Amino acid sequence: MKLKMLYSFLNTDLQLIEKELEAAIQAESPVLREASLHLLQSGGKRIRPVFVLLAAQFGNYDIHVVKNAAVTLELIHTASLVHDDVVDDSDLRRGSATIKSKWDNRVAMYTGDYMFARALEVMARIEDPLAHKILARTMVELCLGEIEQIKDKFDFDQTWRTYFRRIKRKTALLIASSCQLGALTAGTSADIHQRLFRFGYYVGMSYQITDDILDFTASEKELGKPAGSDLRQGNITLPVLIAMQDPKLKALVKTVHEQISFDEMTVIIEAIKATGSIEKAGEVSKMYLKKAFAQLEGLPASRSKKTLAEIAKNIGNRKF
Repeated sequence: MKLKMLYSFLNTDLQLIEKELEAAIQAESPVLREASLHLLQSGGKRIRPVFVLLAAQFGNYDIHVVKNAAVTLELIHTASLVHDDVVDDSDLRRGSATIKSKWDNRVAMYTGDYMFARALEVMARIEDPLAHKILARTMVELCLGEIEQIKDKFDFDQTWRTYFRRIKRKTALLIASSCQLGALTAGTSADIHQRLFRFGYYVGMSYQITDDILDFTASEKELGKPAGSDLRQGNITLPVLIAMQDPKLKALVKTVHEQISFDEMTVIIEAIKATGSIEKAGEVSKMYLKKAFAQLEGLPASRSKKTLAEIAKNIGNRKF
């Protein structure tokens, strides 16, 4: 079953979120407005708002309150993508031109900054101090993750621990906070919103590991960019770390640079896949999913609980 079908009962509320997102990025500057809208309409899954809405259904669900957390988190996620594309010098995002390629780096940076600022304005509608503390911590960690990714580029001697800390900050914590803030804005108990935070964290780790695997195994059409793009840009992911346990393979991988030819890159990708590192990374992803399911076991039975489990399974079943 396609991911969107799993939460189709949220369609009306998600349509409202979409309208709120478009309203949030309206700007006096035509360039800012057009650039922001370009990215919002480029086909994002809106998985973070979905997690917010599902988590909120464990409490007193009011879409007109919960929508503020959903819009805030999606704007933060989207803003981080704009900045990512500048750092990675990416021309494509989800198969469409990035803001930096359609306009330039300066417009992209200001657009990302604008989205961050608008996210904070929307969040100001939520009065709970704990919600603001959670969001602030998440944004700090997200920024640290971005800095670490720059610092770690082409560092072929980095540890697994470095990789896991980086994806925790860049991906997992935003999903975890989406779950926690959704529950918090609906007035759930601490036990429930903390359990949902842990669920989101484990799902987020699995999600990013799977994305890193797909960078080697999916087609360019599916990825919206050439296979192996992460490695070509110097981002060392789990499949590469596992493969580099073989000294000869590590020596080959260390020849990668940003101007490497397509043919040379294809040889390296196939060599990495031949080590079995894809399957081993897949096992790590499944381990995180198992931990996510364990967190769900302590939650009351509901349609939302079932849907969260189905979304997690869908993430785990993406083809390697």
